[in-house]
Amino acid sequence: MMKKPGTIQSHRFTYRHKWQLSEIEIIEEKLITIYVNGQELITLMGSPLNLDWLALGFLKNEGLITGFDEVEQVKVTPNGCSVEVWLKRDFEKPEHTIITSGCGRGVTFENPTVGVEPFRDTLRIEPELLGIAINHLQSKDSLYARARGVHAAGLLHPNDNQLLAVAEDIGRHNSIDKVHGACLIEGIETHGQILLTTGRISSEMLRKGALMGCPIIASRTSPTSLSVDMARAWNITLVGYVRKDGVQVYTNPERLGYNLIDA
Repeated sequence: MMKKPGTIQSHRFTYRHKWQLSEIEIIEEKLITIYVNGQELITLMGSPLNLDWLALGFLKNEGLITGFDEVEQVKVTPNGCSVEVWLKRDFEKPEHTIITSGCGRGVTFENPTVGVEPFRDTLRIEPELLGIAINHLQSKDSLYARARGVHAAGLLHPNDNQLLAVAEDIGRHNSIDKVHGACLIEGIETHGQILLTTGRISSEMLRKGALMGCPIIASRTSPTSLSVDMARAWNITLVGYVRKDGVQVYTNPERLGYNLIDA
């Protein structure tokens, strides 16, 4: 079996009435360090794929850059363990970090509950759109299909039902950062789009989506209490347990066609 990006070759012993040995792919996990202007910024646990997306998305979601036009160069080291980002300006590393509830110790430099203005958009979509789109996050040729063990995130255009960007990582936070980074590089506008994720929506996950300008954030699983409170305060439609046959909406269901008069 040839090694494929994002996995390592291994084998597995399976017992179902008898033992069977099979060759398999296992998700690759590495310590990934992000450097900015030669300074070590942060070390994350993640999948060594699309590390330029990860670094740029992390910097943007943490408010450390305002856009791709500030970036001089992004270089991924040959060993796939670090990313060097060089800016066109000086950079001062933040003094304080917050260890979040993320898998593999998620990290943020900001209090996730502050710094976002309430959304005032008039976006309306059919709930069925979310169920269809979220199943396309992990296609037949995805990392998940090959080896399981990863999260996915995607940016959905609400008008033509098109996934504008998709990324996978062992960390649910990383997958969102990678999507944002891909959009920065490709010049894709994130404001007014729908953020989809396969992972639990905690407060810092919601904040990442809010800073991307996404008025609807939807997941295959559940939100936390703080993310619900924040979504309510910021007028974000927070959706959980997205399936083909239905969704569960925790805040602002009007964007999905809910009408209190008809309820």
